[in-house]
Amino acid sequence: MSATPAVAASLPPQGTIRVAVVEQARVVEVRGVDIEVTETGRCERCGARLSRADLVRAMPSGTLIDVDGVRVAGFRLTSERPLRINGREYPAPLELLRNGDGIAVVNELSLEEYLPGVLRAEAGDKFPKEALRAQAIVARTYAAHQRVISAGKPFHILASTAHQQYAGRVPPSSPAWDAVRETTGQVLLWEGEVFPAFYHTESGGYTEDPRTVFAARNMPGLKPVVCPFSTGSPHYLWNLDVRLADIAEALRRGGVDVGLIRRIVVAERTPSLRASSVEIAGSRGNAMIRGNDFRRMLGYDVFKSTLFAVAIDGDVARFAGRGYGHGVGLCQWGAKGMAERGYTARQILEFYYPGTTFGYLNGR
Repeated sequence: MSATPAVAASLPPQGTIRVAVVEQARVVEVRGVDIEVTETGRCERCGARLSRADLVRAMPSGTLIDVDGVRVAGFRLTSERPLRINGREYPAPLELLRNGDGIAVVNELSLEEYLPGVLRAEAGDKFPKEALRAQAIVARTYAAHQRVISAGKPFHILASTAHQQYAGRVPPSSPAWDAVRETTGQVLLWEGEVFPAFYHTESGGYTEDPRTVFAARNMPGLKPVVCPFSTGSPHYLWNLDVRLADIAEALRRGGVDVGLIRRIVVAERTPSLRASSVEIAGSRGNAMIRGNDFRRMLGYDVFKSTLFAVAIDGDVARFAGRGYGHGVGLCQWGAKGMAERGYTARQILEFYYPGTTFGYLNGR
């Protein structure tokens, strides 16, 4: 990383970020104290006003949203107290918007206020200080990039593993706040710009080039590294037995129907030894599937990574694997191991993101 911090010029000084905490719900219930409900957008009973409430229940109605008989394109919920949805508290405001067949719930807040909720969800409070600081910089970089590429859209980022998990409101005593404050505005830059600074739970000993995992254009050419710092992780080694019939059904739901499975072979591997292509032979024919698609069809939480070997034993496929996640960028358990060995946040980031530079968002 550069000795002199650069400045990312592509972002507004003190912008907010719009986080979809719910993406497509058929029913939304928001609880709180003295919630003020304001109509936004096109409506059928324009001028109708809803009284303040402690519970707001919303449902899709045609192309609009219905709250207590008022049907409009969207609602904005504000309160001086946190708002609760699905068991989590969020700082106000929340917006209810039509999205697909359901309702999206969007939490709008400052980028720096958003980040402690990411750290709480992604790393927890027990990770060492320097690992949390590294996570804060990476999460800020990723969020800032999402804010750029999603400008003008109803929301910038999803509060899920599709983007970044987000725990909502975090108690002031959480070390996540310290990690965010101590790194205020700090980001990683690739060729002078913020970029999708991907990270994952556990590398299994090797990180991956993002261009082998993600198909997006202009993906930074991060060099994979050998990661010896995460061997104490509960995900470093894993084993999984899956019935061939269950794999066949998962593939069928994903649009690949080979019938009864007879053989599963890793046909091609990436330089980090992850499965880039998996060949499936079945009673109805053969199929070649991208390793990441194979994992997605079986389920990201069940099938932890594409760094695996497989053998068929009767009607069961026995998988032996390493790591958890796509393997790109920061290994969270590796960052924990490095911090416990005395590495600083800067050194951790230099290790996992070679070729990047260190900078600040405008108006730090």
